[in-house]
Amino acid sequence: MYFGLQTGWVSTMSMPASLMGFGLFRLLRARLGPLPFSPVENVLVQTVAGSMAIMPLGCGFVGVLPAMNYLLTPEEQGPIVLGLGKLVLWSLGLCYFGVVFAVPLRRQVVIRERLRFPSGFSTAVLISVLHGKANEGEGKTTTEGFASLAAREGEGQVQAVSSADGEGTKHAESWRRNVRLLLICFFVSGVFTLATYFLPVLRNIPVFGSVAASTWLWTLNPSLAYVGQGIIMGPATTLHMLLGAVVGWGILSPVAKSQGWAPAPVGDWENGSKGWIVWISLAIMLADAVVSLGYLALRSTIPYFPAFQSVPSRVKTMLGRRSHAGYTSISTSTDADDTTSSPNPRDSTVSDRDDNPLLGERQREEEGEEDDAPADQQISDRLVAIGLILSIIFCVVCIHIVFGDLVPLYATITAVFMALVLSIMGVRALGETDLNPVSGISKLAQLFFALIIPQSNKSSVLINLVAGAVSEAGALQAGDMMQDLKTGHLLGAAPKAQFWGQVIGATAGAVVSAFIYRMYTSVYQVPGDLFQVPTGYVWIFTARLVTGKGLPPMAKEWAIGSAILFALTTAVRTQTAGTRWHPLIPGGIAVAVGMYNVPSFTLARTIGGLLAWWWRSTMGWKDTPLIVLASGFILGEGFLSIVCLIMESVGVPHLGN
Repeated sequence: MYFGLQTGWVSTMSMPASLMGFGLFRLLRARLGPLPFSPVENVLVQTVAGSMAIMPLGCGFVGVLPAMNYLLTPEEQGPIVLGLGKLVLWSLGLCYFGVVFAVPLRRQVVIRERLRFPSGFSTAVLISVLHGKANEGEGKTTTEGFASLAAREGEGQVQAVSSADGEGTKHAESWRRNVRLLLICFFVSGVFTLATYFLPVLRNIPVFGSVAASTWLWTLNPSLAYVGQGIIMGPATTLHMLLGAVVGWGILSPVAKSQGWAPAPVGDWENGSKGWIVWISLAIMLADAVVSLGYLALRSTIPYFPAFQSVPSRVKTMLGRRSHAGYTSISTSTDADDTTSSPNPRDSTVSDRDDNPLLGERQREEEGEEDDAPADQQISDRLVAIGLILSIIFCVVCIHIVFGDLVPLYATITAVFMALVLSIMGVRALGETDLNPVSGISKLAQLFFALIIPQSNKSSVLINLVAGAVSEAGALQAGDMMQDLKTGHLLGAAPKAQFWGQVIGATAGAVVSAFIYRMYTSVYQVPGDLFQVPTGYVWIFTARLVTGKGLPPMAKEWAIGSAILFALTTAVRTQTAGTRWHPLIPGGIAVAVGMYNVPSFTLARTIGGLLAWWWRSTMGWKDTPLIVLASGFILGEGFLSIVCLIMESVGVPHLGN
């Protein structure tokens, strides 16, 4: 919630959750004696934690609700301020149907196509390393397929085997080093967070002098949490965000100001270049969404047309059908394109066999398709069918109770079913690129509803916001569930247990998020210096755009030109995926995020991305300590922000004021 209200970026924190779960049980074992905590149980810990962490974004608390609460005008039936009870009901209504819908997609994208799901894959690697299942020096684990690790489970047995060959001592020392690093980073980040409370000026350090800082908003927020986020994002994404910041705040903002298109001060969302830039970033996001989702829709239909099975492989490659690794064992590499080949897949960390979903079931069995979970660990079709029907009905009823006649019943029902269709594309994009294009999905939903809801309807903007929120929630939670199912598949966790863990986490997260949102918005000014809610402005501007509310001067021309440019770059990116040229082609979503966020957030993340590049490429160090470093930075600020919230609520003064 804290980071989402600031920049709109929310992490599921799967890897930090795995680290914390492992450390907690390690400490409990030292105090209380042997406690069973296997990699399978760690998977369940991070499943529940991740499903909770995604709720501020999935339930719209960092974008849609601030737009409704603070940015809707009386002519648009706003502002709409929901009480705590309705906030809880709203979030519960959105938190289930995406989780249930992800289940039937699992066999296609995880078992048959073996899409990589890089974050889920990396989490499995981290868990395997933490539990002593990997030799970090070689980057290989002892896992050889579904449930093989679970079958050998038993912490005593594992430690005995490790100790026999000296690995137990080595692993224990590695664990102690990682814990020390985590605690040091946590402490440093926490201390800096407290310092920024008493000295708010530390959040805005001038980069190019005081004039550039005060007039053009070129400042740096040296938040270590943002550095940690940049480490997780990686150098390519953060550099694309930096490109967006340079173009938006270094070129477009001065041009719009000097030409009189945005005459107000730069930081004014309504008439300043800050608001003018948002329209350009919106056009880029929409172009990226249309091209990438259209491409994914084409790929999703290929398996259902037998005629494509005879198409030469070079044509399939042109359509983007590249090989996806078969995970007969886990590598510690987190690079989505880092695969190795071997004459025998069991002898390599990652097999380079072409997992073609067009192959028949018999041919797949002959080629050694991975075993799936036992039948008693699967989620039954009956449970999925009943759960999907009930969750959809529950969502529709909750939204109707919250908004009444302001949002027509047919609009909510249409939004839910549109969310299910778009979730398929989101899951596939996440599996291939580690990017769930929920922002683009929500914008497409808003565009669709602008076509079916009359502009004469006074609630058209509100309906547009609700429809987009429903679509985003479904795609986001389906993707999060699939990442967890990928992790569980690699480590032998039961899909049924993960499903119920996701449901439990989503329920708790939905309720807790409503309380935390109410706390933050009652203590801090929103929008304000600390919580600028940039995604709230993106949501409301998109709704006004597609419902015919008009654009600022020259924004239309620049938006169209930018959309055409990034439609072309997105098309090129889809065709170069997996090649060395792919990171050099700017990603539309990353560039757009760099545009609508002020430079202070982007610069800190870029530092993190470059740190990750230096760590891996120049120094050649292992990835696990890097994950620990980033986790400590993020967790330190996240936890201490609660202390800052308490101090703000009781009126502890800022020394800079």
